[in-house]
Amino acid sequence: MKKTVSTLLLAGTITAAPVAMADFDRIRWQVPMAFSSSLTALGDTMPLVSEMVSNVSDGRVTLQAFEPGKLVPALSIFDNVSSGNIPAGYSWMGYEWGQIPASALFGATPFGLESQEFLAWMNHHGGKELLEELYEPYNVHPILCGTISPESAGWFTEEMNGVEDFKGLKFRAAGLGGEIMSEFGMSVNVLPGGELYQALETGVLDATEFSLPIIDKQLGFYQVAKHYYLPGWHQPSTNQYLYVNLDKWNDLNAQTQSLIETACMAGNAAAIAKAEALQGAALNEFEELGVNLHQYDESVLKEFEAATEKVMQKYSEQDEMFARVYSSMKEFQAEHAIWKTYGYLPRDYHLD
Repeated sequence: MKKTVSTLLLAGTITAAPVAMADFDRIRWQVPMAFSSSLTALGDTMPLVSEMVSNVSDGRVTLQAFEPGKLVPALSIFDNVSSGNIPAGYSWMGYEWGQIPASALFGATPFGLESQEFLAWMNHHGGKELLEELYEPYNVHPILCGTISPESAGWFTEEMNGVEDFKGLKFRAAGLGGEIMSEFGMSVNVLPGGELYQALETGVLDATEFSLPIIDKQLGFYQVAKHYYLPGWHQPSTNQYLYVNLDKWNDLNAQTQSLIETACMAGNAAAIAKAEALQGAALNEFEELGVNLHQYDESVLKEFEAATEKVMQKYSEQDEMFARVYSSMKEFQAEHAIWKTYGYLPRDYHLD
């Protein structure tokens, strides 16, 4: 049986002797995904986690990943796990934010925590406990199982010279980012990634955001929209989760639970490493392909930030858990700021 280096390392952290294998539950779960496994760092993390879990348990624990739409619609994973229709699923947290407003904060928070900061907050500043409290009433146990670098701010068919140019545009965005862009008069909707190329090509959309440069390249957006805007202010980190039906989770023994959680921790490391490794090359290739790279200037970012504060205040007033989660994030962000400022070289220090 072929084993990756990450699998062997994971095995070493979980068990020191083969006799422990007998303590794993014997389960075979079908795990539908919201993203194609062909999408780098976004969709290929769950298959990697599945491989590690199977190898370490010698096949006793099987989490069989299914491509989007093969078992359930890509955007209905949360509902199907909650109802017990499926034991588990893999998705970006936030597609269900109409039911659970605070979920969008765990998927991506505009002007919020970057991936390494998000991991710190989740594991050491109360984020994990808040998340489990949030989802417990819906009979779902969520496990952070993939975090990636900032997304792009969007692909546009025309150049944007200021926020006034956003008015009336048909724009695809998910979660809080979409809510904020609607403040500028955009008509915002959520379409699955596989439908976005055709929507841009036919004029159903004037612009879209989706994911990392490498993923946007795989989806071919550069062929139908030549203006690419960064930074990803709306999603400084993008976070995927393994959703497990809570009854199914509680039926597992502690060793099996630990195996799945540890594999997801390894998945987080693998996803952020791959995400950081590939974006520079993708952006350089975009320039060679005639894409116009744009960086929003500070004045535009200030407009986005003001709209963000307005939206966050509205939802904090409407939803107690949203307010608790957002306050916890912002408190950690403020505490961490002095280290981020003094501990790291300025981002442009080594650049010409």
